[in-house]
Amino acid sequence: MMNEQRGMTSEDLVQITWVNDPVPSPQGGHLVYVSRQVNDKHNGYRSHLRLLHLDSRKDRPFTSGENDHSPAWSPDGKQLAFIREVDGSSQVWLIASDGGEAQQISHLKHGVSSFLWSPDGRTLLVKSSVDMDEEQGTPLADPTKGTGKDNTLPQEKVIDRIRMKSDSSGIWNGRHSHLFVIAPISAEAIPVTTGHYDIGDYAWSPDGTRIAWITQMPEKGEDYSDFTLTNHVYSSKPDGSDLQQLTPEGYTFYRLAFAPDAQSLALLASDRSYGNATLVKLYVLPITGGTPECLSTHWDVQLHHSLVGDMRSHLVTTGPMYSRDGSSILCLASIHGSVRIARFAVDGSYADYILPDECEIYQFAELAQGQIVAAIADPQHPGDLYLYEQPNDAGAESVRLTRSNPQLEQDIWLSTPETFWLESSDGMQLQGWIMKPHGIVEGVKVPTILEIHGGPHMMYGYTFMHEFQLLAAQGYAVMYINPRGGLGYGQQFVNACREDYGGGDYRDLMESVDYALSQYHFIDPSRLGVTGGSYGGFMTNWIVGHTNRFKAAVTQRSISNWLSFYGVSDIGYFFTEDQIGGNVWEDTEKLWKHSPLAYVGNVQTPLLILHGEQDLRCPIEQAEQLYVALKRLKQTTRLVRFPGANHELSRGGHPHLRIRRLEHIIGWFNEYL
Repeated sequence: MMNEQRGMTSEDLVQITWVNDPVPSPQGGHLVYVSRQVNDKHNGYRSHLRLLHLDSRKDRPFTSGENDHSPAWSPDGKQLAFIREVDGSSQVWLIASDGGEAQQISHLKHGVSSFLWSPDGRTLLVKSSVDMDEEQGTPLADPTKGTGKDNTLPQEKVIDRIRMKSDSSGIWNGRHSHLFVIAPISAEAIPVTTGHYDIGDYAWSPDGTRIAWITQMPEKGEDYSDFTLTNHVYSSKPDGSDLQQLTPEGYTFYRLAFAPDAQSLALLASDRSYGNATLVKLYVLPITGGTPECLSTHWDVQLHHSLVGDMRSHLVTTGPMYSRDGSSILCLASIHGSVRIARFAVDGSYADYILPDECEIYQFAELAQGQIVAAIADPQHPGDLYLYEQPNDAGAESVRLTRSNPQLEQDIWLSTPETFWLESSDGMQLQGWIMKPHGIVEGVKVPTILEIHGGPHMMYGYTFMHEFQLLAAQGYAVMYINPRGGLGYGQQFVNACREDYGGGDYRDLMESVDYALSQYHFIDPSRLGVTGGSYGGFMTNWIVGHTNRFKAAVTQRSISNWLSFYGVSDIGYFFTEDQIGGNVWEDTEKLWKHSPLAYVGNVQTPLLILHGEQDLRCPIEQAEQLYVALKRLKQTTRLVRFPGANHELSRGGHPHLRIRRLEHIIGWFNEYL
């Protein structure tokens, strides 16, 4: 059977099904989840909801929209609300639990990004964007109305804030995200929050008396909070009255959840003691406010999903979540390449892991009887749903509920990564993986590609990577490690690259290559390639400027010049100061010292440069500077520009461009390795 299986291709991307958002019914016995694929035209994605019966395992389509997602059962389980996108507008729709025609129940001008049912099931709390000029009662007039013809004159954009753009949403459009309450019967939207700020995570108290949310309101006398990287938790009554700030200064809060008794909140937050490299920890806070109490003080672990992959983009992962009896809090934890479920007793009496490791748990939900349904990926599977009848055990047995990619499992040979550990020259414990190529023959050496993750405060690990499997299918061994600066190995490890980009992290990568060459004799030392994106692109640029041991390189959505990055990236002004330790006007030499462009005269490695034209995280001018310098130096290089693509191209971009990106990578390595 193994001999009949073929290797992975770039076009296999369009055949993959992604599974997420498992939502058990309050009535028990079944759940709804989202199934997502590339659409038939290969120019986007489609998603629909499926209904899965837990006893019979009957799994059938439940909605038929082109883009249905974010399902949520009403508290009585008789109705299901979800978001459907039609003609570019995302609104809340409602369907009966026994099926039938779905009805649109929200009609907000700029659509709905997320929502929650009220505990009594009578209303919905929705998040939507608001034009601030309209909110203040002075909506801009449409210059084309009443003229009898289109106005084709260009309109200028007036910018008065430093946080003027975002890689996900583009140039700021003058809108802020706010909360509204909607009654499904009348569909009238009643504002809950208003002002020059954006709502982050939010929750409705189980007794229905309070709403809590995360935001950063501007200081008095300021229009925006662009210079503040911390935020607060606020609460109010459902109509927005009785507004209270619950938290002190100095924290960045990410997620929140009410306890079942509505008397406290669970919070995922950072105290910013290590800047952007600070681990996310679990806190609890009384609903009356005060200083949050950390439940994970003695855990040197990132309590957040921080695993790099190319299967999911902008997915909302689960957590924190109280157990049904309120005695413990569950959240995801990123450790040693795995994303696991950590469990903390509210009274502090214990903290442990449940469910297995060496996989990626990206979402989970608790059933009424205490079972857990988890969405899990591993190096052989892009993601499926699993049921754990007795989950309170790290070795808990599971029942697989879905088989979302049967053809992938049956027809395609997949390489199984082998984990290795080594100690760096200065005592760091480093974890890495090696994947053997398709058709490897004993005694024959093969070309090998070093992959470098982005972030840098992320990690590689036990998940499915289409790109890696594609390279293995092409005859390449694939090596990937987590150098210092990555998450999963404690606070000091993740902080170790700050103000040292190109230092210890570069040594970690080179020492890992040396280690792999000493342990895996199938690696051909004369045919090494290297590639990476974002921070991995920065490091690829740095590597080819400091060594010629790699015979081919591909840099993607990279950083080449910190001096210009400071002013052109959507995060440049604070990220550069935090990670490199300086700004353009005071620390010019320091920023230039850590810029790969400063060493471009040393580059002899053939370098392919891939970049999205709408990337606002690492704007394409970073690629252009590097390309022009290499061309001027008459080095082997090529620039590939992807129109309309932002920083998320490799994991959530236009499907055709994702395939073309992979084909360019393969083509370059095939030519030069």
